[in-house]
Amino acid sequence: MEFKPKFIERYSKVVDDMDLFMEFTKKKLRKSIRINTLKSSAKHLIPLLKERGWEIEKTPWYDDGYYVKTTETVGKTMEHSLGYFYVQEAASMLPPIDLEPGKDEVVLDMAAAPGSKTTQMSMMMENTGVLVANDIRMDKIRALSSNTQRCGCFNTILTRMDGRRFNNHPEKFDKVLIDAPCSGTGSIRKSWKILKMWNPKGITSLSRNQRALIMAAYRTLKPGGLLVYSTCTLEPEENEGVVNFLLENADVKLEKTKIKNMKMRPGLLEFEGNRYSSELKKTVRIYPQDNDTGGFYIARVRKNA
Repeated sequence: MEFKPKFIERYSKVVDDMDLFMEFTKKKLRKSIRINTLKSSAKHLIPLLKERGWEIEKTPWYDDGYYVKTTETVGKTMEHSLGYFYVQEAASMLPPIDLEPGKDEVVLDMAAAPGSKTTQMSMMMENTGVLVANDIRMDKIRALSSNTQRCGCFNTILTRMDGRRFNNHPEKFDKVLIDAPCSGTGSIRKSWKILKMWNPKGITSLSRNQRALIMAAYRTLKPGGLLVYSTCTLEPEENEGVVNFLLENADVKLEKTKIKNMKMRPGLLEFEGNRYSSELKKTVRIYPQDNDTGGFYIARVRKNA
């Protein structure tokens, strides 16, 4: 795997320890699962898997997350088919942890497919309240439907529409998660094709859509409600640039993301001549070399009452 010179030049402005970043990005991502407590438990499932020779290690920041190593195809096991666990990248578990969806709340997952975070939030809500899981494409909705059914998520309603249309449904939700469609540069360890396809020219178009989505999420949120914006990219225009746009155009404040036992770096305050609010330091960047995961960006936003 080779890094394009433009990629190295650009990311050297984003990552202080670029050599270490490239070293970890070249490593294949560790396989991880999340135990689905709607159907099983660590007490029941872990001994069962260890008996079959699985090597299992708990993620330091989430009790239901585990790194696994096995000769079996994890997604084709009986336990996976029964919904006892979900194959989910470890860093992908973080946005729902930050959102903290609670029992009996009304929650929106705006770009939900294939359903890793939807099924995680349903589990955290203990199948109570209402969880609206939305996506735009029918093929994605099929995958979302399959996963929510497999995991026994009974509090979940699936909708199919452009997330920007939530503009038309003001102040409906207690909490909103936007795991926004993005350039995916935090997921290179999962698929090296992302690096091959990387082109900074497409970032402007993506960030324009992300700004529209985050404004729609703001409008559909109840006063005092909580919004978590996340991406699996490390591009500043898709991360700090989007959240800064929300700060300038909406009545919100940023809250600090706090997740125990996870190394996180503060959001950028400047990139290529663009200056962002000092509040952006409350948002977090997760780099592959810091926790041996994929890369992620997370912002926790409170709508003023």
